[in-house]
Amino acid sequence: MRYQVPQFIEIEDKIFGPLTIKQFVYLAGGAALSYLVYALLSPYLPFFIVIILMLPTAAFGVALAFYKINNKPFINVVEAAIKYYIGSKLYLWKKEAKQVTKQEVTASANATIVPKLADSKLKDLAWNLDISEKKI
Repeated sequence: MRYQVPQFIEIEDKIFGPLTIKQFVYLAGGAALSYLVYALLSPYLPFFIVIILMLPTAAFGVALAFYKINNKPFINVVEAAIKYYIGSKLYLWKKEAKQVTKQEVTASANATIVPKLADSKLKDLAWNLDISEKKI
């Protein structure tokens, strides 16, 4: 008996015309927030200032619905940014100025020089190590 294997499982279904459910919800949420800004601020501020304040909320909704960074949805970038700013940060590296003495300079000059292995010698060494590990 043959079974059909699902294909294109990474592509979301288009439910609202050319939009997926997520895209529709993001656009509807951006429109609702824009209307909320308009309804709350229009009695107190001139119309052009209200429009200027509505644009970021509408643009954020459009970005959530359509904008991708490195083939990942914009919501992933927003989530990572929020986690970064809220989360604790640990800074460990602290550069200290080090005084170099004459003894350290002479000791480093007298240190034994290890020759670099040629490419073929390095391959031979790796091959010998592989062979010796297989025998054990």
